[in-house]
Amino acid sequence: MATFAVHNFGCRATDADAAAIRHQFLSRGLSLVSDDSAADVVVLNTCTVTAAADAQARDAVRKIHRANPAARIVVTGCYAQRAPDEVAAMPGVDLVVGNSHQQEIACELFGASQIALAESCSRSGDLVPLSTMQSDPMSLARGPAKILTGDIFAGVPMSLDLRRSVGDDRTRPILKIQDGCNNRCSYCVIPFVRGNSRSLAPDAVIERVRGLVAAGAKEVVLSGINLGSYGRDLSPRAELAAAVRRILHETELERLRFSSIEPQDVTEDFVALVASSQRIAPHFHVPLQSGSNRVLRAMRRWYRAEHYAERIRRIRTMLANAGIGADVIVGFPTESEEDFQATAELIESLPFTYLHVFSFSSRPGTEAANLQSGVAGHVIRNRARTLRALGEKKAAEFRAAQAGCRTRALTLNRSGHDWTEALTPNYLKLRISGLHPANEWHDVTLQA
Repeated sequence: MATFAVHNFGCRATDADAAAIRHQFLSRGLSLVSDDSAADVVVLNTCTVTAAADAQARDAVRKIHRANPAARIVVTGCYAQRAPDEVAAMPGVDLVVGNSHQQEIACELFGASQIALAESCSRSGDLVPLSTMQSDPMSLARGPAKILTGDIFAGVPMSLDLRRSVGDDRTRPILKIQDGCNNRCSYCVIPFVRGNSRSLAPDAVIERVRGLVAAGAKEVVLSGINLGSYGRDLSPRAELAAAVRRILHETELERLRFSSIEPQDVTEDFVALVASSQRIAPHFHVPLQSGSNRVLRAMRRWYRAEHYAERIRRIRTMLANAGIGADVIVGFPTESEEDFQATAELIESLPFTYLHVFSFSSRPGTEAANLQSGVAGHVIRNRARTLRALGEKKAAEFRAAQAGCRTRALTLNRSGHDWTEALTPNYLKLRISGLHPANEWHDVTLQA
C-alpha cells in the first residue's frame, strides 16, 4: 500500500486545505504515516505571509529529501502559488501546485484509473480549467518538477474539496466557508496568492456542519481568509451572522467558534449574537497590527486606534469572560519609537487575553516592499520582545481572573502521564486530571 504524509504551515484556513488533501489520498486507499522516511509521497502545504514562512518550507523540503530521497515531494499552498519556479528548482521537489489546483494533486500524481479517483477528477464543474494538465498521468519516475498554477483571480469557485476541507483527524474540525480577500493591506501578500473573496453557499455550510455533527464533532471552527466578508460575493448576498443563526437553528452542533474577525466586522449586533447563545464560544481574535494611526494609514488598514479600542471594549462589556486575542506587527517601515509606544500603550489599556506578535517581513509585490526607512533588526527584536512580554502578562492576568469559574471544557488530542489537555469556551487551555479520550466534555473549575 502506498503511503503519504502531509505537513501544514500557516493559518487555520490552510489547516482546512491540508485536511482536504489528506482526504484525497485516504479516499484512494493510501495510508497516512507520521514518519517522512516511510512515506512514498510527502505534501507540504505552505504559507508565505513572512519570509520566515518561506524559509521554513524550504528547510522542510531539504530535510525530507535528505531523509527520504525516494519520496515524491509535492509543494502546494501560498508559497507555491507566489513563487512556483523558485520552489520547483529545489532538489527533490516533483510537483508544485498553486492554490487553484489543490484538489487535483492526487489525480496528477496517480492518474484517474481508480474508480474513487476518477469520480473526483471528473467533477470539472467544480474546478478551474487547467491548461497545463497533461492527458497522461505523471510517471512515478523522477524528472523536472512539474508546476500546476493558474490565475488566482480567474474566479476560482469554492470547490468540492473546500466543502469537505475539515480534518477528520482533529478534535475540533475547521470548516472553511470563505477564501480570498478584497482588502489590499500594504504589507500583505495573501490577496495575490488567494485571490478575491469568495464564499461557500449557505445551504452547503449547513450541509457540511450537519455532516460533521453526524460524524461526532462537538465543536466546529468557522474559518476563512477574511471570515467577516463571508457572503458578500454571493447572489443573493448573504451575511456571516445569518449563516450562524442558521447553524444554531438547523443543526445540533454543540459549540461553534470563529477564527479571526476583522475589527470593522465586530459590530454591536455581531457581539450581541455571540452573547445570545451558549453554543457560540465567547472568543474573538481581532487583528490590530498597530496602535498608531499614522502606521495604520500606511498599512492601509481601514480603521483607527480609537475605533478598534471601542470594538474591543464593547466585547468586554457584553461578554465579561470572553477570550480576546490580537495580531500585532512590529517594525513596519517608518515605525518610529513614538508609533511603537502608541501600540504598547493601546495594548496595555485593552482587555486582551493573548497576543500574536509578528516582526514585519517585506513581501514581494506589496506596496510596503517599496517603502524606505526600514527599522533596524535589533530594534524590531526588542519591540517584539516587549510586546510578547506584555501579551504574557495579559494572559496571566486573565487566567488569574478566571480562577474559581465553573465552565465546560472539551478534551483535546494531547495528554501526559496523568493529565489530558482541554479547551474552554473562552480559549483557555488547561489540564484535567487523568487520561481521557479526545472530544469529551468535562465540567471543570478553573484555577490560576
